[in-house]
Amino acid sequence: MASRLKEKYISDIVPALNERYKYKSPMQVPKLEKVVLNIGVGDVRDNPKAMDSAVNDLTLITGQKPIVTKAKKSVAAFKLRAGMNIGCKVTLRGDRMYDFVDKLFSIALPRVRDFRGVPQDSFDGRGNFSMGVREQLIFPEIDYDKIDRIRGMDISFVTTAKTDEESRELLRLLGMPFAQAQLNQGGE
Repeated sequence: MASRLKEKYISDIVPALNERYKYKSPMQVPKLEKVVLNIGVGDVRDNPKAMDSAVNDLTLITGQKPIVTKAKKSVAAFKLRAGMNIGCKVTLRGDRMYDFVDKLFSIALPRVRDFRGVPQDSFDGRGNFSMGVREQLIFPEIDYDKIDRIRGMDISFVTTAKTDEESRELLRLLGMPFAQAQLNQGGE
């Protein structure tokens, strides 16, 4: 069964983007290619079980087993050696990706306290967008009583859009709750 968001993309978003940007081919219409979630586990040196709980949290949130990332070089200031486990990440594609994005936009982000929208300035210039989440508790799968520590995560949306403007429009149509531009910044 296809995802609700994927069906919306095919039936509503593709025609809307095509009408706005006048693409010559339907293959030029930007689409969401993959979503990458990353949790950095800084306390793994002091608490070896921290990596297991981060992996479990990411597995519950995405429905896919994450890979453990290792340090590439040694950094003495952080007491870090090359090859040490420092985090975990998951790359979502296809229906799992659309299901996760739907859950993030419609359930998880509205649960953030004092949420005023996602900042619009986190694009990389090539149509990809990154955002951070301060705690994993906003996802409904995470049980508050079973977590050892509140952890944040980075979420990157990789699109086929050529410009940030096209990517912003694609994500907005998918349901990304962008923050409204701040009017009257003078503090009056």
